[in-house]
Amino acid sequence: MSTPSTPEKYINPEDAFKEQLLFNLVYCSQISAGVENTDVDTIIATSRRRNSASGITGILVFGDGVFFQWIEGPKAEVTALVKLIETDRRHELMVILSEDEEIRERIFPTWDMELVDAENIQEVLQDALETAQDQKSVDALELMLEKLQERN
Repeated sequence: MSTPSTPEKYINPEDAFKEQLLFNLVYCSQISAGVENTDVDTIIATSRRRNSASGITGILVFGDGVFFQWIEGPKAEVTALVKLIETDRRHELMVILSEDEEIRERIFPTWDMELVDAENIQEVLQDALETAQDQKSVDALELMLEKLQERN
């Protein structure tokens, strides 16, 4: 039974260390034109509030206008979150890099969503390009790399 101040789906951090069926998804996207750093701060603040209540943990890397995010949690909640991200005006050229469901421990058990600066996001995108399987992902990653090279 939960108290009024505790969300119904709250995940106890101690339970996060137990092996469980988890869905994980990794994507990258480019920040839309006109989106400012304050908008990225808003994304993080909103993620921290919502993800904890949904049992979602992960990490968000942001650098050179590119988001790279690992999301893990129950499949229905992760899928719903990704649908929101896909329609978010602050993202464009979203590419799903991998998704998997397996029984394992969380990789980011106590991170409701942390922002990590990327010193060189181009390396991350290049690595993703080398493992991309479908042509749509390859095209989007190549376009992101082109845009980054134009800015630098």
